Amino acid sequence: MTEHSEPTAAEPTGRIVLLTTSHRVAPGVLSWPAWQTLHAADRVLCADPGHPQLPYLREAGIEVAFGTPDAHELVEACAGGRTVVLLPSGEGDRRLTDGLARLAGSGRVSMPDLELLPGSYDLPGARLLDLVQVMDRVRRECPWTSQQTHEGLAKYAIEEAYELVEAIEDGDREELREELGDVLLQVVFHARIAEEGGGGDEDGEDGEDAAGAFSIDDVAATLVEKLIRRHPHVFGDAEAETPEDVSAHWQRTKAVEKQRESVTDGIPVGQPGLALAAKLAGRVRTGGVAVELPRGEGIGYELLALAARAEAAGTDPETALRAAARVYRDAIRAAEGVGA
Repeated sequence: MTEHSEPTAAEPTGRIVLLTTSHRVAPGVLSWPAWQTLHAADRVLCADPGHPQLPYLREAGIEVAFGTPDAHELVEACAGGRTVVLLPSGEGDRRLTDGLARLAGSGRVSMPDLELLPGSYDLPGARLLDLVQVMDRVRRECPWTSQQTHEGLAKYAIEEAYELVEAIEDGDREELREELGDVLLQVVFHARIAEEGGGGDEDGEDGEDAAGAFSIDDVAATLVEKLIRRHPHVFGDAEAETPEDVSAHWQRTKAVEKQRESVTDGIPVGQPGLALAAKLAGRVRTGGVAVELPRGEGIGYELLALAARAEAAGTDPETALRAAARVYRDAIRAAEGVGA
């Protein structure tokens, strides 16, 4: 059994640096403190010969030794005030960190300074890269997912949108988080299908090289361009001090972009009736079109008038009706003796 010498209290205790990196950031892109620490280290250790950072460290003239030291060996390597940098694998080294914790807790060993140094950081939105990679694999390997088309998935987009609205109205933050993810899945799913060449039922056997193919990056790029273009008060010289000013900018920009012949262009007629009526009334009002509500017999015309009145008052009739319907639902359950 090998005995380990222990540093004495009089000796400089040295330093152990765990240098972590994000797999979502390109290898070799490290923070300046990370490069400084690597160049100044007395020893750089890595247990994984395939670590993605190794080629870039070698190119920078940093010598890396391979091995899996235990806690005692690592502490000994820091004797005399030396600095040892560890490059853990993506899974980390639980055995080593637990061993260091036990040594530190024993009180019998003069421990080196322990430091966790992030060499690269995830930027906001970094997990979206994981989502794209996972979606790619599921599309390739899942028997159900690999067969889906835009047309076949259309109903799920509607369902998920309604479930998101319900989570918002319930005020359930956990449910809201999950439903936002489900809506995002629809976006990534459709973009992945489109990358193959459209993904419609009319596509060929593999859909490759079909016209109209685009990727999730194309979707994001289009959205970024639109947001910048429609927010000249943020990204340009225009001024907007009120929400009304912003809305006016938005509508003017859309009018130039779309070159619509009618204020009704672009309104999906397949949406729920109250929402459709309110949208039409809003376009008439903001577009300054002189047209009166059609009058006729029946509940449809009455609902149309109510929807237009709600829109003019700044109320979404769909939301208002759903809120009233939820109260009605609760009253029904109470009458039945069923819990909420």
